[in-house]
Amino acid sequence: MIQHRILRTLLFCLLAFASSKAWAQTKNVTGQVLDENKQPVFGATVKVKGLSVGAATDVKGQFSLQVGSNAVLVISFIGYNTEEIPVGKQSNIEVQLTPNAQSLANVVVIGYGTAKKKELTGAIATVTAKDFQKGVITTPEQLIAGKVAGVSITPNGGSPGAGSVIRVRGGASLNASNDPLIVVDGLPLANLNIYGASNPLSLINPNDIASFTVLKDAAATAIYGSRASNGVIIITTKKGDQGVKPQFNFSTQVSAATLARKADALTADEFRNYVNEHGTGNFKSMMGDANTDWQDEIYSTAISTDNNLSISGALKNLPYRVSVGYLNQDGILRTDNLQRYSGGISISPTFFDNHLKVDLNLKGTISKARFANGAAVSSAVYFDPTQPVHAETPFGNYFEWYTKDPNTGAITLNKLAPRNPVALLDLYKNLSTVKRSYGNAQFDYKFHFLPELHAHVNLGYDVANGSGTVDVPAYAGQNFLDSGQHNQYKNSIRSKVGEFYLNYNKTITSIKSNINATAGYGYYKNTSTNYNFGNYRANGNLIPGSTPNFPMDKPENALISYYGRLIYTFDEKYILAASIRTDGSSRFSPDTRWGTFPSLAFTWRANQEKFLKDKKNLSDLKLRLSYGITGNQDGIYNYPYLSIYSISDNASKVLFGDTYYNMGSPSAYDAGIKWEQTATYNAGIDFGFYNNRIGGSLDVYFKKTKDLLNTIPIPAGSNFSSTILTNVGNIENKGIEFQIFATPIQTKRFSWDLNFNIAYNDNKITNLTATKDSTYPGSLVGNVQIHSVGYNPLSFYVYHQQYDANGKPIEGVYADVNGDGIINQADLYRYKSPYAKVILGFTSQFTLDRWSLSTVLRANIGNYMYNNLATGAVQSNMFNTLGYLANTMSEIQYSNFYYGQQSSDYFVQNASFLKMDNLSLAYDFGRVLKNKVGLRVNANCQNVFTITKYKGIDPEIFGGIDNALYPRPRTFSLGANLQF
Repeated sequence: MIQHRILRTLLFCLLAFASSKAWAQTKNVTGQVLDENKQPVFGATVKVKGLSVGAATDVKGQFSLQVGSNAVLVISFIGYNTEEIPVGKQSNIEVQLTPNAQSLANVVVIGYGTAKKKELTGAIATVTAKDFQKGVITTPEQLIAGKVAGVSITPNGGSPGAGSVIRVRGGASLNASNDPLIVVDGLPLANLNIYGASNPLSLINPNDIASFTVLKDAAATAIYGSRASNGVIIITTKKGDQGVKPQFNFSTQVSAATLARKADALTADEFRNYVNEHGTGNFKSMMGDANTDWQDEIYSTAISTDNNLSISGALKNLPYRVSVGYLNQDGILRTDNLQRYSGGISISPTFFDNHLKVDLNLKGTISKARFANGAAVSSAVYFDPTQPVHAETPFGNYFEWYTKDPNTGAITLNKLAPRNPVALLDLYKNLSTVKRSYGNAQFDYKFHFLPELHAHVNLGYDVANGSGTVDVPAYAGQNFLDSGQHNQYKNSIRSKVGEFYLNYNKTITSIKSNINATAGYGYYKNTSTNYNFGNYRANGNLIPGSTPNFPMDKPENALISYYGRLIYTFDEKYILAASIRTDGSSRFSPDTRWGTFPSLAFTWRANQEKFLKDKKNLSDLKLRLSYGITGNQDGIYNYPYLSIYSISDNASKVLFGDTYYNMGSPSAYDAGIKWEQTATYNAGIDFGFYNNRIGGSLDVYFKKTKDLLNTIPIPAGSNFSSTILTNVGNIENKGIEFQIFATPIQTKRFSWDLNFNIAYNDNKITNLTATKDSTYPGSLVGNVQIHSVGYNPLSFYVYHQQYDANGKPIEGVYADVNGDGIINQADLYRYKSPYAKVILGFTSQFTLDRWSLSTVLRANIGNYMYNNLATGAVQSNMFNTLGYLANTMSEIQYSNFYYGQQSSDYFVQNASFLKMDNLSLAYDFGRVLKNKVGLRVNANCQNVFTITKYKGIDPEIFGGIDNALYPRPRTFSLGANLQF
């Protein structure tokens, strides 16, 4: 027994010595990790099997390790299968990873399932995290601005958390919503109006997002039925992956935002010269001695920080990701601030020998904001620059226009004059707190007796509470209430989603076929509770008489859906897809409640044909044809088929007997109101060459919307209000989209990646009346825009300005357009459109060793803007008879308009532009701190430059009316990303 123990001990020592000698004979191994397209993989984990020795790949996908000759390298990256490579005698190793079943590189989320990218039948574009816009990104849609052909994203301004107007292939409606449906991890988000949130999407942390998939044509969107007329944007968030050890990721960013461009208002000296030259003594005496640049007074450099921490990996068979984030962003308009606290949990366990897969996603956000008074933006343009910021006044010692009675000393504020811009900010306090949580649990069960059949359940929620207060002291010039302004606002949102569908996916090799069938049911309900508060005193008590008649209202709507889809693939070359969905909405009466939305599509994978299959340089060639119908009912009020009665105020009571009663008056309604419907035809080509180093797509489409949900005038004498919401009119969109990506240069040290997209869209109204009436002029929108048959929606409706021999406008002189010898409203004409005919996006990235330089540019061509800021005329601003002086734009020195010429096409200006959105420089340090931490740093500039003929601050304002947009700042940022 003792001998055996001695022998075992000697043998153990010999093996240990041999092992230590083998490991002692270490060598340096370098290598590169590539994806399925032979592109470098940044951040892949390379470890020695059985040991804690490891490294992460840099931006070139390269790594370096000291290993023993008998070592085995384990290479892993989220979304790809783990590879094990024996080192042996190799000193340089190249590893090409293969996507796993859920990889976004090969599989695209198409709604109620996935499809292989190479077998798509619809017009679908995917943007993953590596291609996102960089810099200070506070709302998700900003990540893909300029990245997808046919998708325009127009920011609503430069305030913290400001949203964007998203349009996919133009607008298809006049009064209903033109926003695309947004789906996050299978959860359709309702169009929410959350009080105290500048934009509901600002409550989603962009750092949690892994990819965007944009469904553009009806073949792709019809499965979503009534909510898909304007496209669908599917957001997939980051998740953990099976077989990956815990990985921490921390990113931090500090930025400084500055005013990129001022409004070109008259300076104090220019203002004095103009008043002295053109004004009377009375106006000259009203000028002050100051030289105040009001825009300098209200704008300042804004410092912001954005920090995010996540841990992801897998605990046995439980992939997980947990994330937290904190954003603190100041606005360049003083007193503007947004703080956002966010958190997210994603777990994806499997049960019953992988027959049941569960995907649980929970996200939550708390937002605290102080909103600056946006009125200060325009007031800074119009306020007299010769007056000081502060003066001895009863209005908080801010200069305001007022009069003082010489006998009684009574102070009277000039309520018609502009307000002091600085006072508008300092004496205005709008504070909000918003809490939002959304998420879902998805269960995918694969039947044991029929593994091709899956049952899928999706249970989701979206809840939010918004509240806030607005306080303005009684002495403030901006306040016209004796007790001051003390308002509250509050609402809560509750959205529920319940979906169940069956999916059958069977490959029948004997007939070279694959059948993918889906059938399901959906229930969606949205409920809001809006609280109506009166004006309250500073002590919180309501001011007498301010109690609202209705303390709250609870609007709600519901949608029930049945849907099905069949995708048949033959020989991996011919793909036929058909879907149908029927939706029932509570917004419509039982007689018109249900709408049916079908689609049909065909794809031919031409590169799989024998005559092309051997062409080594041809990676992809697909031809796509599709037709489908989608619907729309978003953006209108909940029950337009029912009569609504309005209660009269106390001044309009009616006497019955000895008592006065408030009367109820009905509004006009259409009991038969129904769905808008949009039919879309699409033809497309997808191509790829040289192992997809060059690739792209070309699409041609035609969209026709009928039964527009349109607000039209009611004839006089009907005893109703002036308009009614009904189904009248048609709109057509037709266009071409082209997108191409390429890697022109790729060596071991240097690579250059390019992506370019261009889209043309023509949007035209073809009918606005129930019958063909060529004499109907159209529907006016505001003062200078109109909806008319044969023209773009919101076309400008103005007079044709005449000019002198020197090219200067002649005040009040317009063309006699209709030739009747009289200049009147009959000479107004449709002139230009606020919508661009062509939108372009361009992305470029250079990578040299550990350095990378990238940029994103966007352009709009053919859009025009009505420069409303410049319409302030001398008489109406400077030399009015209302007891104050007001400034105007320096453009007045050129036009010399004395009276207002607001209806002149002179103020409709070409707003085509080229913008550099982003310029970013990054350096990857690789593994630092004893090879334990991956470090990457970056410097970024946003809103780098804008080239345009437009004379206002910014040529990019949705809708085409410039009413003093909150300026978009130029932002400089420094950031770091650590992985450990």
